[in-house]
Amino acid sequence: MHTHDHGHGGRHHHPHHRHARSGHAQANQGLIFAFALAINCVFVAVELAYGLIGHSMALIADAGHNFGDMLGLAAAWSAHMLGRREPTGRYTYGLGGSSILAALLNAIILLIAVGAISVEAVQRLIAPQPVAGVIVIWVAALGVAINGLTALVLFRGEHKDLNVTSAMAHALGDAGVSLGVAVSGAVILATGWEWLDPAASLVVSAVIVAGTWNLLRRSLDMALDAVPHGIDSREVRDHLKRLSGVTAVHDLHIWPMSTTETALTAHLVMPAGHPGDAALARFSAELDARFAIGHATFQVETGEQECPLEPDHVV
Repeated sequence: MHTHDHGHGGRHHHPHHRHARSGHAQANQGLIFAFALAINCVFVAVELAYGLIGHSMALIADAGHNFGDMLGLAAAWSAHMLGRREPTGRYTYGLGGSSILAALLNAIILLIAVGAISVEAVQRLIAPQPVAGVIVIWVAALGVAINGLTALVLFRGEHKDLNVTSAMAHALGDAGVSLGVAVSGAVILATGWEWLDPAASLVVSAVIVAGTWNLLRRSLDMALDAVPHGIDSREVRDHLKRLSGVTAVHDLHIWPMSTTETALTAHLVMPAGHPGDAALARFSAELDARFAIGHATFQVETGEQECPLEPDHVV
């Protein structure tokens, strides 16, 4: 016997209101991405132009870094738009999973950009180059303001979404790089120590890598259908075993459908037979409320014969 239930933490009695709120939140998130992408596009153009005018390799390198992050923002926005599409006969879960791919891509792009900056910084440590201090300071300060604003806007949005978190990490990383460039430019202007510029870039790069590593690991785990961060599969199994009428649980799987939605399938051994739709709806609501698992599928078995999927090593 197989039963599929869509409980949503007690909200399954009001699906129209839930979808309306979800659509409103998605529309706001789309506007957030559009705003962040627009202001970053303008800043990349400004930073590149002044880098060429001031003969500043630091600004040109930072512009390249910001351009890579802008591509990441574009990918995140694309994933957001794809995630709003309805399921089809081929993509039965919809395209929400594209948000996971975008989060992974963002983390990879950020690490590659940091690697490029580090290589440039090492080369400049070996052979320091003159820095146009005043231009560097003002343009980098503008970068701090713009990227700080971008991070704030993203944080005020749906920041529980890993996709938005990755974009916010980009903005914070960019702000940190710009701040390092501005501070080093001021010190170089005052002391003539040109080696401070690449040294500051290396320090900021190390900070970005430390902050991005966890993002990369989490997005990679999601891409491999690992149990989402913050959910303990043993606690979920124990919870299901304690449900009324359940004597055993097997073939339990928990995976992310997107960066904000989690699915579960499980075989529940219930010797008394099917507990009724109301009981299954209650089971799903409890999973949603306690573990934020909003898409649960249960297969009810009486235990009269052995299930071929019962051993843990069988998928």
